[in-house]
Amino acid sequence: MPKAGQEIEGFGGMRLRFVTVEPQELVMEASYSGEAGMPPAHLHPSQAEHFEILEGRMRAIVDGEERLYEEGESFDVPPGTPHQMAAEGPTRTRWEVKPALRTAEFFERLYGEGPGSAREMGENFVAEFEPEFRLV
Repeated sequence: MPKAGQEIEGFGGMRLRFVTVEPQELVMEASYSGEAGMPPAHLHPSQAEHFEILEGRMRAIVDGEERLYEEGESFDVPPGTPHQMAAEGPTRTRWEVKPALRTAEFFERLYGEGPGSAREMGENFVAEFEPEFRLV
């Protein structure tokens, strides 16, 4: 079960630290090396996301509009809005998801190993987390 203070290493030099893990809000601090490209376009059917750039720069495509966000800027992704983003060089963000649903568990299992992990479950993993995440 994910908890505040937990850190997870992701693909392409990403690191997530859970700051707040509550039913109505998940707050994370994400650090990126800037080596990874854009993830596939996706949406969150009933969750809103808010990103604040703490250090570095983040390129985001939100509902077809591309923009580069600099340190000190923030942006929102409303529920059901297709989006994708990638850091341009080393970047650190504050990332809020409301309501949290099972998003912390999604990341824990996406980047984890063993039974229940994305690697073990394949396509069934994405289907299990359809309320939180859908590919576009």
